[in-house]
Amino acid sequence: MIGPGLDDVFIDDITVPATDGYPLGATLFLPRAAKRHAVLINSATAVPRRRYRGFASYLATRGCAVLTYDYRGTGDSRPKAIAGSDQPASLVGFRASMADWAARDATAAVAWMRERYQALPFAYVGHSFGGQALGLLPNNSEIDRALFIAAQAGYWRLMATPERYRVYALLKFVGVPLTRALGYMPGKAGLGMDLPKDAFLQWVGWVASPRYLFDDPTLAAVRNFPNYTGALRALCMSDDPWATRPAVDLLCSGFTSIRPEIVMVEPADAGARKIGHFGFFRNEHRNTLWRGAAEWIQAGE
Repeated sequence: MIGPGLDDVFIDDITVPATDGYPLGATLFLPRAAKRHAVLINSATAVPRRRYRGFASYLATRGCAVLTYDYRGTGDSRPKAIAGSDQPASLVGFRASMADWAARDATAAVAWMRERYQALPFAYVGHSFGGQALGLLPNNSEIDRALFIAAQAGYWRLMATPERYRVYALLKFVGVPLTRALGYMPGKAGLGMDLPKDAFLQWVGWVASPRYLFDDPTLAAVRNFPNYTGALRALCMSDDPWATRPAVDLLCSGFTSIRPEIVMVEPADAGARKIGHFGFFRNEHRNTLWRGAAEWIQAGE
């Protein structure tokens, strides 16, 4: 059911089918006035789509049709214990890798938006893994502009000290044993959201590799990176211990058909004390970071 929502936009919780038919929980944000752009927001690892609600609503007030969604096994895309209930089922035995999130879920979300808004310029916003996924998509050539928010090739040694050691210990010495024992990675162990076993273990493998996902011999989808030929701007927060400049550079190096623009953002630029890996999406940045991002997304109209 569509009704009035934040910032005088229409907000509708819907289901979008993945390429294999798996139902993905999603939210569509529509402006009351004319639609001028289509925008897909792609989540970070272990981050529910509701984290992007404020930014999505803001973009809708500026004339964008915006879709957010949860990857399979997370948020509202987690299987339910009983059909029609709100109670999530156990993730034990649930098969979903990060490669699946890109190949089946993000690919379908791109196609869904492109089909419905064929006449509109189409922008892709990727937060952390959401940015990594762009290069893996077989249909990334359908996208006109891509804005990365703290998106990086997350090799642990490229993270800032001492965060790199905390992350390494959390993933290797806590996460891996727990995941193998329980059959899934429990969010309460430090990630904030339960993750499917295959997704977590694949992520750990990437984090441990000097070239991150580019080193994964099973990941044939890396060949799709050069297929992206649209504009790409990557925002790198100076106080982000995960998406450091070297890590952002490494991810962007995969897009060999273009020259990505990497923009360093100091917290002071936004009148903030800190931004970090997640802070961009706080409502306090509505008139600074959000406005700049929206202006770039809508450039050239």
